[in-house]
Amino acid sequence: MSKGLPKRSEDYSLWYNELVKRADLAENSAVRGCMVIKPYGYSIWEKMQQELDKMFKKTGHSNAYFPLFIPKSFLSKEASHVEGFAKECAVVTHYRLKSDGSGKGVVVDPEAALEEELIVRPTSETVIWSTYKNWIQSYRDLPLLVNQWANVVRWEMRTRLFLRTAEFLWQEGHTAHETKEQAVEETLQMLDVYADFAEKFMALPVIKGVKSENERFAGALDTYCIEAMMQDGKALQAGTSHFLGQNFAKAFDVKYATREGGLEYVWGTSWGVSTRLMGALIMAHSDDKGLVLPPKLAPIQVVIVPIYKGEQELAEIRKKADELTELFWDNGISAKFDDRDTHKPGWKFAEYELKGVPLRIGIGPRDLQNNTLELARRDTLTKSSVDLGEVDILAHVKGLLEEIQTSIYQKAHNFRDTMTTEVNDWEEFKQVLEEKGGFISSHWDGTTETEEKIKEQTKATIRCIPIDQVPQEGKCILSGKPSKGRVLFAKSY
Repeated sequence: MSKGLPKRSEDYSLWYNELVKRADLAENSAVRGCMVIKPYGYSIWEKMQQELDKMFKKTGHSNAYFPLFIPKSFLSKEASHVEGFAKECAVVTHYRLKSDGSGKGVVVDPEAALEEELIVRPTSETVIWSTYKNWIQSYRDLPLLVNQWANVVRWEMRTRLFLRTAEFLWQEGHTAHETKEQAVEETLQMLDVYADFAEKFMALPVIKGVKSENERFAGALDTYCIEAMMQDGKALQAGTSHFLGQNFAKAFDVKYATREGGLEYVWGTSWGVSTRLMGALIMAHSDDKGLVLPPKLAPIQVVIVPIYKGEQELAEIRKKADELTELFWDNGISAKFDDRDTHKPGWKFAEYELKGVPLRIGIGPRDLQNNTLELARRDTLTKSSVDLGEVDILAHVKGLLEEIQTSIYQKAHNFRDTMTTEVNDWEEFKQVLEEKGGFISSHWDGTTETEEKIKEQTKATIRCIPIDQVPQEGKCILSGKPSKGRVLFAKSY
């Protein structure tokens, strides 16, 4: 269980890696750089999928699926796109194996080379826009609002479970529009969807902003993002939404007949979040005892643990536990009765603390006799006793789960506020970054040259230019040149 779990204050990276494994979320696979998402971890991802999918469909989007493989020539059609992903691409060159002659293994058949190499998708803009050429002829075909749930491959050399792996799961939305204004509106709408999901379901406060040109998605005119603060003072990009302009439409000749009878290129967007959200969920909320899961995403929201001696006591407790479990499930609360006889109650308590179950109910013979229950909250590690003769247990548990969700969010929000510092001096910038970390709000002259110098000297990058900030003139912290507004710097994952 959590015994021996490294402390966040001593080795945050080791704490994170050990927690992912001990909580049965994921593990490294036999394929270097790839991970196995275990059932408990995947059930959290499933909940994320379900909620996001509802939000996508509510905003008019439909799911589709496109090929895993992309012809190499497709990537060459959008110059900045191929340049951005070239170093991360996995390439398929042959379509057949053959025996090595010894009968003990196989080798690639040199006569089975593909006429054109295939790229294992790092993202799907090119193959999707090549398809859109066949789907779009007229303004009547627009807007085209499509999402796909898929896996992608970006060949990473330094990997970390959930945060950065060679293969990961995600969703990617790809939309086509008549006008620039409609495409920009879509880009910002999906940014809002991501922010709402992060805050309402993940209990994760985020800052909405636009990326600098240097940090922009390859092939986009503008990239918008949500940025979150982790407990070690590093930022994490939790989602992105891209205004593609007409770049991909021109690359793949996707035109539409206008309402006036002309012919124009369509305007595009793309947007996505990935299993990186799992890493954000863990790092933003968990503690030295294990996971702390927001109730809205917890696979098990309530666990009931019996405290008993002998089968007779267990049988009596089971009747009450089954009654409660059915009541909870019938009212939208996921509950589990753990009657395993292979582990003692104390061991189970530690296990569910480690796995971040929001609410634990203990039932023993005395509780049955007194018509009471003992409730333990994971977020505060506090216990309370309720009298079932005086309390509506369903309403009480629902209220507690809502309270826990709000409490987790507020704690993360307060932490982010304390880890955000306004700085106007270069020496202070370096000192705050080294000693405190977090977001640093500072002036920047708007040039890539200055941005790169700051990154080289401090390893901090511009996380975003907050979209809701009031323009404010000042002087760049490094160059001293005029600045039109503050940006957020941070070290990041």
